[in-house]
Amino acid sequence: MNIWLVMLLGGLLTFGMRLSFIYLFGRFNMPPVVRRALRFVPPAVLSAIIVPELLLPGGKFDLSFGNYRMLAGLAAILVAWKTRSALLTILTGMAVLLLLEFTF
Repeated sequence: MNIWLVMLLGGLLTFGMRLSFIYLFGRFNMPPVVRRALRFVPPAVLSAIIVPELLLPGGKFDLSFGNYRMLAGLAAILVAWKTRSALLTILTGMAVLLLLEFTF
């Protein structure tokens, strides 16, 4: 019962926090500087999550051709740049990683 209570309260707290930001941003005019700055938050967060996974496999910095995650990431970056398709980018990155891991 305690686990369900913790999950419910955690979900309500998370929902409340997100709703408060949506509600507040809808009621107040944001300065253009803040709006411009907020546009950079998603790429910064995504980079902070992805870059360590690509360049630090096993916790060690690796820029070699043996780092399959980095190579798959480079292939995904190239596809994203050329096609601007998120689905194609994800599928390419996954396919290249699987191909490299099972081939070598």
